[in-house]
Amino acid sequence: MFKVANLTTLAISLTTAMLWSTIFPSSVKTQDISLKKDSEILFHDSHFHLTNYIQKGLTTKEILGLMNNKIGRVALFGIPLQQKWDYFVSGDRNPDYYLSSDSELYYYSFVDAIIAKEYLKLSPEDQKRFDPMITGFNPTDMYATNHILQVLKLYPGVFLGIGEFSIHKEVVSSKVAGHTASLYNKALDKILSLAGDIGLLVILHCDIDEMRPHAGQRPAHFDNLKEVFQKHKNTRIIWAHTGLGRFVKPTPNHLNLLEEILRDKEFDHVYFDISWDEVAKYVIADEKITQAWANLLNKYPDRFLFGTDSVAPKTEKDYLKTYQDYQPLWKLLDNETSFKVRIGNYEKLFNEANQKVREWEKKNLSKIEVQMNQNKGVKINNFLIPPTTVAQDTRPLLLSK
Repeated sequence: MFKVANLTTLAISLTTAMLWSTIFPSSVKTQDISLKKDSEILFHDSHFHLTNYIQKGLTTKEILGLMNNKIGRVALFGIPLQQKWDYFVSGDRNPDYYLSSDSELYYYSFVDAIIAKEYLKLSPEDQKRFDPMITGFNPTDMYATNHILQVLKLYPGVFLGIGEFSIHKEVVSSKVAGHTASLYNKALDKILSLAGDIGLLVILHCDIDEMRPHAGQRPAHFDNLKEVFQKHKNTRIIWAHTGLGRFVKPTPNHLNLLEEILRDKEFDHVYFDISWDEVAKYVIADEKITQAWANLLNKYPDRFLFGTDSVAPKTEKDYLKTYQDYQPLWKLLDNETSFKVRIGNYEKLFNEANQKVREWEKKNLSKIEVQMNQNKGVKINNFLIPPTTVAQDTRPLLLSK
């Protein structure tokens, strides 16, 4: 009995070693697609959803066809929430979006496996064009960090960041089953601390304000979000849509609020994405407003990234819509700023995250596997990874034979 158990442990350890020698043959695997300023590529996409709210979408090979030679790289993630089809609410009409039903949304953790599987289908060359992100965790759950670690352990060499995940989001937050996400929740602090320790890039959606703002007051969530940012200076965070949404509109001083963060060195780790066609309508509302946005980007060219926020687009035209919507803004940016927002800042942040995460994996995940095989949990920077169930469940079956 003892020998069989030891042989099982040895077999798992050897398999792990072979896996790691394949993923990390001699040096840390990093993305090496970097574009020159005269490239024909229009942009890298820092914000893209492969799946929708019922976990349907395109394959990575289909997305490659839409990217063609116009889009260089894509931050690849699904949507962490599933729209429930409640027959007593919708009958035979199946809702496919959160505005299509009054039924609740719930966290769908399997989305990370979907993304990993789609990424791993690709050739090594095509994989260089995608940067997968982990999204299938519940940000109100103190165990969310365990989920992130388990995904990294199951799919080494794949993910380099977390997000897009939401704290406050118009309409959505009130529909999610269970406890409402909050900037005060310690679970969020654990998530952001872990991301900083590993080097995971973070894409965070948090509305700057409520749908019905209080006149004369600062946006409801802005100062609380700044406190969160300030507590996690070692974590690179991209604030999605600069806090705006379909119904959350910019206040007259919105750009001044963004500059509070941009000019303060305490927030040098915070970046913004310019994304979503619903947000573009605010940026290009009129020439004066567009010029004000352009002035801000030209002043802080290293802090903004462009993303489409497309959700499983069906055609190239659909995919490029958000980019085209922002054309009035692109025309007002100087050449250096335009390149950085569309391409350069993406490469800087995602290449850096990829290198850090691969180095962390190479240093830590093999140790985790060895300790897992010995049926022990392990702590890394105070984050507990529970024992794997494989060693617990398989060994009795082997011994019973």
